[in-house]
Amino acid sequence: MAATPKYLTGDSAGIKEFIDKFDTFLFDCDGVLWNGDHAYEGVPETIALLKSKGKRLVFVTNNSTKSREDYVKKLAKLNIPAEAEDVFGSSYSAAIYINRILKLPPGKNKVFAIGESGMEVELASEGIPFIGGTDASFRRDITPADFENIANGSMLDPEVGVVLCGLDFHINYLKIALGFHYVRRGAVFLATNADSTLPMHHDFFLGAGSCMIPLAYALGEQPTVLGKPSQAMMDAVEGKFQLDRAKTCMVGDRLNTDIKFGIEGKLGGTLHVLTGVHQKKDWDCEDAIAVPAFYADKLGDLLQGA
Repeated sequence: MAATPKYLTGDSAGIKEFIDKFDTFLFDCDGVLWNGDHAYEGVPETIALLKSKGKRLVFVTNNSTKSREDYVKKLAKLNIPAEAEDVFGSSYSAAIYINRILKLPPGKNKVFAIGESGMEVELASEGIPFIGGTDASFRRDITPADFENIANGSMLDPEVGVVLCGLDFHINYLKIALGFHYVRRGAVFLATNADSTLPMHHDFFLGAGSCMIPLAYALGEQPTVLGKPSQAMMDAVEGKFQLDRAKTCMVGDRLNTDIKFGIEGKLGGTLHVLTGVHQKKDWDCEDAIAVPAFYADKLGDLLQGA
């Protein structure tokens, strides 16, 4: 059984030791830094404190609906200054994987995107052609003619070699049917992330997994997932930032994504904050998905070690 996590809240000496232990901190965003459009108490000050100590901060998010620039703008609104280079999202991770790692055959380099504008921006940043996404022609009910034309292939783009599924606020039968037939005809099935839920307005809503699972169920196969806890994402983060894993800590609120990501990536530590999806009871049990090395009531509690 994993060692009991060290509780940091209220332990100023323990917090100082914790901060000094690491050179780099990887932060999940939703449920750690903010909920919806509201930063948790003490978060901007905590980020400023860590920066003042020379720590490298990277915002690693599974939210596929926003681009890195979108995140920079949101962070700025919440008084957390950052550059696009400080953000590593699941859509960006997928774009890097498709362009730099996945070897697609000639004439099959187009992506059928099931997702929002953030996915499109990151695909474009890597020069990847795509269809679907926010295109209004895919945001409609399926028709009898569509069934016929999908089945005979006339409605399918022959250059599509990848189906990339993320959180899509306009998911519908037409998109799922097209994705299904592209994969059946040989397209690679990828997902930005498989989160079941996302925290919003102090509650939970459907995550990207809710869009991906119907397609996976119909196909009878799981996609390659490019968000946390995928180690393909960890490898990409390590390569981009040249970080020392032994001196890096993953900070998150979900055991099955954030904490598992850090543990399987053999990082020097993981910090679980209790402001998001999972709570102490979720790891304080025999069959826990993952057990963090440290935990705190909220990220802002690290200010107690200033």
